[in-house]
Amino acid sequence: MSQSSMTTAPTAALMQLINGFMASRAVYVAAELAIPDRLGEGAKAADTLAGETQTDPRSLRRLLRALASLGVVEEMRGEKFALTPLGAALRSDVPDTLRNFALMSGSDRVWRMWGALSHSVRTGQSAMPHLYGVDSFDYFASHPQEARVFNQAMEDVTRKVAHDVIATYDFARFRTIVDVGGGNGALLASILAATPALKGILLDLPSGNAEALDVIAAAGLAQRCTVVAGDFFRSVPEGADAYILKSVIHDWNDEKAIAILEVCRRAMATQSTLFLIEHVMPERIELSPRAQRMALRDLHMLVGPGGRERSEAEFDQLLASAGFTRLRTSSLGAEGSFSLIETSPI
Repeated sequence: MSQSSMTTAPTAALMQLINGFMASRAVYVAAELAIPDRLGEGAKAADTLAGETQTDPRSLRRLLRALASLGVVEEMRGEKFALTPLGAALRSDVPDTLRNFALMSGSDRVWRMWGALSHSVRTGQSAMPHLYGVDSFDYFASHPQEARVFNQAMEDVTRKVAHDVIATYDFARFRTIVDVGGGNGALLASILAATPALKGILLDLPSGNAEALDVIAAAGLAQRCTVVAGDFFRSVPEGADAYILKSVIHDWNDEKAIAILEVCRRAMATQSTLFLIEHVMPERIELSPRAQRMALRDLHMLVGPGGRERSEAEFDQLLASAGFTRLRTSSLGAEGSFSLIETSPI
């Protein structure tokens, strides 16, 4: 291999990393303009799409060509563009849509958070108070539209995770399960639907569970599920034999994570079971798509809510500090992005 080719390949790869933000923003604008929805019925000319989206025709065509280079759309003859299978996942009406996740990830809030990564690395603090004077959850309380997009994005992700949870674990031995910080109820509704004798209680802040009653009712589970507004730093419903927290602990530093777990511990009986659904960081980061997702998500926790992703050993330390012992960790789904951590009180 020549010296020229040895230097060109790493340089090209590095340039792709440097310019990664461009692709992310292009996908966000495509989702914002609902371009995948508009192409759902067939190919359209850029001029037609520009009229539908009230955008500049020439500029929109440039965006569409960039999206074509990313595989989101396909440029066809006659200056028309068609949706690809990749781009179809950005439609709002498909089961595994990522449109809300794209809108959340490309929002000005997240854009600014990541723009302040240097601040977070230098100080060890979330970028949110630095930028907005409040943490992520107080921000959502005063920005209901952004909270709605966030909750819908979490529902889209949770829907797949819930399928993997049900396929991995049988909840039939429990009588009542409490979903702590359960958002709009997507996870709890899936577990209850798969476990006919099980009753559920969903706890979250009003800004988090605003849509939960509708989700539960739409699933036909209103008779078996109660939605409660509350703060898991203060109390959680007592007396259940199962408690589950999905993507809650990673939002917080160790001190606050332990505080949440201790609140749960006080509400639980000795024979109760606590489940965590979290990303489990590998002990060593290697060059792989999975490790990359984990490591970048860990940085997202730093700049956003101020939390962190943890390894299995770090979860063990956290759980022991709050009075729990880990029984087992089960990888969820083929990708293994999430894990189900089953614990019991010590």
